[in-house]
Amino acid sequence: MGQITRVKAAFVIGFENDDHCIWPQGELVHEDDKIIFVGRGYTGRVDKEIDAGHAILSPGFVDTNALADIDHALFDSWPSGDRRFGLMWSQEYLHNHGAVFTQEEMLFRRQFAISQLVRNGITTIMPIAAETYFPWCEDYDDMALLAGAVKDLGIRGYLGPSYRALVPYTDGSSVMLHEDEAKGIDGLQQALRFADDYDGSADGRIRAALLPARIETQTERTLKMTRTAADELDIPVRLHAAQGLGEIEMIFQRTGKRSIPYLHDIGFLKEKTFIPHVWTVPGHQHMPEKYGQGDDVKLLGENGTSVIFCPIPTAHYGGCIDNFDEYLAKGTRVVMGTDSAPPNMIHGLDLAMAMTKTITADRSTALAEDLYRAATVEPARALGRDDIGRLSVGAQADYFVVDLASTHMGPHVDPIRTLIMNGDGRDINRVVVAGKTIVEDKEIVTVDTSSYVLKAQNFMDKYVASFSSSDFKKRETAELFPSTFPVR
Repeated sequence: MGQITRVKAAFVIGFENDDHCIWPQGELVHEDDKIIFVGRGYTGRVDKEIDAGHAILSPGFVDTNALADIDHALFDSWPSGDRRFGLMWSQEYLHNHGAVFTQEEMLFRRQFAISQLVRNGITTIMPIAAETYFPWCEDYDDMALLAGAVKDLGIRGYLGPSYRALVPYTDGSSVMLHEDEAKGIDGLQQALRFADDYDGSADGRIRAALLPARIETQTERTLKMTRTAADELDIPVRLHAAQGLGEIEMIFQRTGKRSIPYLHDIGFLKEKTFIPHVWTVPGHQHMPEKYGQGDDVKLLGENGTSVIFCPIPTAHYGGCIDNFDEYLAKGTRVVMGTDSAPPNMIHGLDLAMAMTKTITADRSTALAEDLYRAATVEPARALGRDDIGRLSVGAQADYFVVDLASTHMGPHVDPIRTLIMNGDGRDINRVVVAGKTIVEDKEIVTVDTSSYVLKAQNFMDKYVASFSSSDFKKRETAELFPSTFPVR
């Protein structure tokens, strides 16, 4: 017999009749990693009792675009002109460079990033990271480091090394693509080897996924090979597409089609497939008419493909889904992602609500319940899972507790609206995955994070300085990344 834990809270977000429900003064009971009771009045054996008090007990967030890296938006979301080109590889650097970081540093940036994710109530991740400091792209060894970090910390991960067949570079006046399809195919083969070695490891918490890099860095061959391999293995796929006008122009020149119709025509769009961002579609106010008409969002829905909405980075980079509700109305599943650091999912939900209401000028859009589903049960369904993203009997004991007693929270009318509109990831004080406590009293208890702040700053300093080598002008850090105000 396993250990039975009962957690009481002012509000427990349960799951009945195929949707979330709210249990005031509720109880969650789990035996080791499995939930055995949700509601009130449990009368069975209890080995460990936890009273969370004036708090919300919520299913853990499922983040299908989780930044497993040190955040680059701090230095690349604002430059313009040739400083923007300075963040890309120069032609010289393209043909003559190695890795920027040591293996120890690469491992640390994974450890730090996933510690940030779990602190924010994210219990299942599908990672994304920068590619600029690799010799070409992620590889098997790098993903093995992440798998080890996921195992040690105790969260869940849908993992696989990213790969690409083309790399963007610049001469300072335009963006070009250097193709090496053999490297893209090799990257896919490494991803398949990783899947064979790691799928189902860490007591089933690690699952395999195919995570090719952005659509413009793929050839049609690598896309079709990815689709075939994913179908054979029945594992998820994620591909960034329709996320910017530069990408749309590249794909249109290459294929004569927009990104989403092109993916449809080659048979790439299916269930268990995730496309982050998807805002450059016909009808969007920033989408030029020259790329033609059609309903790309509806096309995604008809194929069962999910859109990942990442409000924080899209706000920082100036591109956003224009109508969350319209995507849902067209039958397209929308799931939430962070793709930012800190990966504050709660803040992202609030930002998604605010941006959608502002763009549509309709206060009835982007309802709290729809956004909450998009961070919990909907991504779980898209992954083919009915045991995560919900708190119900038989599901995994993946949950977090968010404190409602803090002064800044204020009074509440509805716990979910209060969570999204008044709450913050910093209010989360307990996180449990597979019945094991990962965060307690806001501190990670499974691994030692005492050195993380200093090491993260050292990593960031080295990261920013490395762009002087790849910059086509080879500018010093202070010139390439000037401070907001003079430093005295």
